[in-house]
Amino acid sequence: MTVSASGSTADASPRAVRGRLRGRLRGLADIAPGILLAAAVAVAATLFEPVAARLAAVLFGAAAGLPAMVLALLLGILLNPLAQRPVFRPGLTFCVKKVLRWAVALLGLRVAVGDVLGLGWQVMAVVVGGMTATLVAGVVMARLFGRSDAYGALVGSATAVCGASAALATVSVLPEYRERDADVAFVVVAVNALATLAMLLYPPLAAFLGFDDRMTGALLGAAIHDVAQVAGAGYAVSEVAGNTAVVVKLFRVFLLLPVVLAVAFYFAGRGGGTARARVPVPVFALVFLALVLVNSYGLLPAAVTAALNEASRVGLLLAIAALGLGTSPRVLASLGWQHVAIVAGATLVILAVSAAGLALLA
Repeated sequence: MTVSASGSTADASPRAVRGRLRGRLRGLADIAPGILLAAAVAVAATLFEPVAARLAAVLFGAAAGLPAMVLALLLGILLNPLAQRPVFRPGLTFCVKKVLRWAVALLGLRVAVGDVLGLGWQVMAVVVGGMTATLVAGVVMARLFGRSDAYGALVGSATAVCGASAALATVSVLPEYRERDADVAFVVVAVNALATLAMLLYPPLAAFLGFDDRMTGALLGAAIHDVAQVAGAGYAVSEVAGNTAVVVKLFRVFLLLPVVLAVAFYFAGRGGGTARARVPVPVFALVFLALVLVNSYGLLPAAVTAALNEASRVGLLLAIAALGLGTSPRVLASLGWQHVAIVAGATLVILAVSAAGLALLA
């Protein structure tokens, strides 16, 4: 027996240690089936991603395809009847809540403060203005169309920051509500579809507006949702446009922290219905900021940074596969046209504000 600082006794006997060990093993056994199912979906999506890209090239003449995250989500939704078995629920919940937060935190290693500052304050101001307008527009349009503020915040953050990753980060600070998983699934699919369309349409729009390669890259980075489509659109124009687009996009990723905190504060101020909503500074957001500084000063070897970036990618893939597995196709199909209108409206807002602001700088 050992005595704690408070005077109480704690059993450190071999029997007690074995008991705690058995408890932890039971905990691992509880979550293992769900994690393995999500992992199987993630692996299948990763293997099918190049096939989807080749198929898109044949059908549409563009190597857009569907990223593994969206494929994992769709495959998960198809397998939802299987995932409804109780044996899978603890592991799927673990992926959506625990794995997700660490994967989002590791996104900080993709951003360096020096690259962001190199954009200049004018371009940064335009990007921040577009993101702010989009967040506000998401909530306002959700109210106009009879949808919840939570859905509006979800759409606004996914459109303003970085698509699926931002949606997954934002949902972790939203209060619980009945259609939350279906909303996240819908937003991820819709944002990816619009980002792919934007990849094809925005470069000609920039040319029509008379933008040079640098301003074209700034528009693409400021208005397209997902990193992959930003890079594809930018480098299809020129190396200058591609480099600028990626840096502007990373600036938006950098702003993931204040966006998540703003959403958390908003729902905390409205008396959100969960303990999570009452804690407006989630730990993963602070880790994200710390890793941005670590990456900016090169404190980690390149091999370690690469490994952690891969861990982030795998974690996000697991989380979104688990989210899909927990989403009923019936509930998803019941979502109305208002959901589509809100996502499309937010996309038009960030495009309009970004294009107008950059036109003043051109």
